[in-house]
Amino acid sequence: MKLTGSKILLECLLREEVDTVFGYPGGTVINIYDDLMDYPINHILTRHEQAAVHAADGYARATGKVGVAIATSGPGATNTVTGIATAYMDSIPLVVITGQVPTALIGNDAFQEADMVGITRPITKHNFLVRNINELTTIVKKAFHIARSGRPGPVLIDFPKDVQLDSTVFSYPDKVELAGYKPTVGGNARQIEKAARMILEARKPLIYVGGGAVLSDAAQGLRELAELAQLPVTTTLMAKSIFPSRHPLCLGMLGMHGTYYSNMAVTNCDLLIAAGARFDDRVTGKIATFAPNAKIIHIDIDPTSIKKNVRVDLPIVGHLNDVLQKLADKMKEQGDKVDALVERTHGWRSEIAEWKKAHPMKYTPSTSVIKPQFVIEKIRELTRDDAIITTEVGQHQMWTAQFFDFIQPRTFLTSGGLGTMGYGLPAALGAQVAFRDRQVIDISGDGSFQMNSQELATLVQYRLPVKIVILNNNFLGMVRQWQEMFFDRRYSQTCMELPIDFVKLAEAYGATGLRAEKPDEVEAMIKKGLETPGPVIMEFRISREENVLPMVPPASGLNEMVLAS
Repeated sequence: MKLTGSKILLECLLREEVDTVFGYPGGTVINIYDDLMDYPINHILTRHEQAAVHAADGYARATGKVGVAIATSGPGATNTVTGIATAYMDSIPLVVITGQVPTALIGNDAFQEADMVGITRPITKHNFLVRNINELTTIVKKAFHIARSGRPGPVLIDFPKDVQLDSTVFSYPDKVELAGYKPTVGGNARQIEKAARMILEARKPLIYVGGGAVLSDAAQGLRELAELAQLPVTTTLMAKSIFPSRHPLCLGMLGMHGTYYSNMAVTNCDLLIAAGARFDDRVTGKIATFAPNAKIIHIDIDPTSIKKNVRVDLPIVGHLNDVLQKLADKMKEQGDKVDALVERTHGWRSEIAEWKKAHPMKYTPSTSVIKPQFVIEKIRELTRDDAIITTEVGQHQMWTAQFFDFIQPRTFLTSGGLGTMGYGLPAALGAQVAFRDRQVIDISGDGSFQMNSQELATLVQYRLPVKIVILNNNFLGMVRQWQEMFFDRRYSQTCMELPIDFVKLAEAYGATGLRAEKPDEVEAMIKKGLETPGPVIMEFRISREENVLPMVPPASGLNEMVLAS
């Protein structure tokens, strides 16, 4: 039996086990939306196409599945660009389907036409323009395979309206043929053996974990290796949830706003085992002084990431979970040498412990104004270990990374690579759709929240009980901090001079709004917010010029931190 292109697309989504899509209808996807009513696929109508992609992104990060978003052509499609770029920078598996004008009109400046293939080429792992209905199923099959395999990433399918209306017999391919695309999954055995030797010979070894560890579900292999050889572990912002924050080997985050002891450990280690990390400039600081005395082992599924930013002594290409498990197994074969390593590196761990003792993460408490770090700590105390935390981008994002203890993988969703303000609320929306019974909390600043605050309507419509924490200092806080530290406190355009009544805003959308203005109101209000059914905004009026510290100034080495003291 023949099916139309729009129905074939939906049949393909079912074959890929897609149960939820996020989107916003329009003229060039109206047939897809009409057919969608006859398919068992849950659709979440966001209030903006950018939010639809962020929501699919949050769904993907929380579940490990491929997120799917749909938008119409022209402005609907171009509104997805920030969401696609956000996913691309953080290697999140997405399939974004955009409507397109009929093939005969492409290139003729037709109404609501935009060249999405051209626009998204630098920010997608791959993109497709469907010109013929006979190639549709193959394209969809390829899109999902590319999105989820190797280093994950977003794939765009631009789908002209006439192809949606055309028809053919539906047949979904069993396998994918992609010339030149065969990601290396298993790490090279000799390289792994060499890595084991390097670890066993080290005196000051350190594991540096990136977001790739989360994406490859490498928590078990990582923990096994770290505990076996008693290797200290530092994580990037993107890997915050992969290794339990309260584990004795955990050093927290490294880099610009990392802990003192993490940055000192990187500076003084003699072997750095980089796992699923890309040596981002916010992590390395001044390259010339990054891990100056260390040999570097770099494990990554993407060979183009290796040696991109720093020199590497031993590259290992492969799926991180596979490589770490094999590395741990290889070391177990040499039990006596592992015991000798643990004994030899005792002094190294003691040195790190002294750094921890001398410069722990801290802030100056107050009984008169609400400190944002205090709010973060209280949220941690009052939430479950499996709560999913999302953030927007800015000071609140860094305070969350510094003061919230993450215990389980895939519980911290944030825009690390692109740094997208407005990410957190729709990402929380997507995570809550995936896990209706879990606590989902978006921690936000007053500036970031206003980037996508319209998604309050989506939360209310679908009865998604996301709790939104707004740390309100009436500033674009992180830019203000840089203006204070590096521009003689010339606060150019960072003061949000019109105070927003977030309680009334919540109520206008049919949600609940709460506000705390004094430190002794914080705990009770968090309890009330968490217990209140439905979406809740909890606004905290925090100290206005609080800074995120420690901080490595731009172009400085990791050992040149500005400390809280």
